[in-house]
Amino acid sequence: MKIDGVINVNKPAGWTSQDVCAKLRSRLHIKKIGHTGTLDPMATGVLPVCAGKATRIIEYYGKDRKTYHAVMKLGLVTDTLDITGEILETGSYAEISENAVREAFRAYTGHVSQVPPKYSALKVDGKRAYELAREGKDFQMKAREIEIFENEIARLDLDAGEIEFDVTCSKGTYIRTICDDIGRTLGCGAVMTALERTASGFFTIEDAVDVGELVSMSDDEIEELVIPADLTLINLGKAFLNDNRVIAFRNGNSTREGGYSITEPSGYDQLYRVYGKHPEGSDAPAFLGVAAIENGSLVPRKVLI
Repeated sequence: MKIDGVINVNKPAGWTSQDVCAKLRSRLHIKKIGHTGTLDPMATGVLPVCAGKATRIIEYYGKDRKTYHAVMKLGLVTDTLDITGEILETGSYAEISENAVREAFRAYTGHVSQVPPKYSALKVDGKRAYELAREGKDFQMKAREIEIFENEIARLDLDAGEIEFDVTCSKGTYIRTICDDIGRTLGCGAVMTALERTASGFFTIEDAVDVGELVSMSDDEIEELVIPADLTLINLGKAFLNDNRVIAFRNGNSTREGGYSITEPSGYDQLYRVYGKHPEGSDAPAFLGVAAIENGSLVPRKVLI
């Protein structure tokens, strides 16, 4: 089966993101498979998987906002920052007020300096952090700035010490760390007990397909699920080449002002989806690749046709 595009997969709990890619690689008989953003094994939800030529544009999903529905449990601190880890501390939440919880969530918005979990796939001195943590090595994770666009409580049960919330954030945000940070702000500790990614840029949970359902589909049914990659690059602008510049673009050559037109602005480092006359004569313009504007010229970054 030849597929060049993106499939919106609903990742099941207990699977790694690479497990999903491996299952699709086996079912589709395609070597070039990759996802656009890792989900923890305990997490479920939206996992866009790129196949074929679409794997070449994975890097351009970096500015996509992610939305999660999460559950945290007050009164616990673990080494992994979620319920699967070893309990390091316990704390009482009996005196925690609703106002205190809501204020903690209001404060955790905007630009935030966040320290990633030690049990994560980030590399420290060339090795995965979770590997060092499992070996009992003493090391520190560096704080980095992330952005929280929305952080809203969906359900608050202080008797049970449970909080459900919805958060929209930038790439690189760890929801486990949000739970831990808010727990420390409240003085009782907190861990993440459930996580579902409900949206990632173009992709939503409503349109995601379960892995089990996907692998049992026919080739024709799977092909209907494949989304053209250019439609999903919502942060990139749009540029159209003059007919006489299409071959030049395909050969990797730049085009000066006057040889192209911008129809949608870029929200990502002056990068654009480039379209032009289809080389096979189709009336519909073809998606040619991705380019950047540099000193007024349209410079190819990825040629895909």
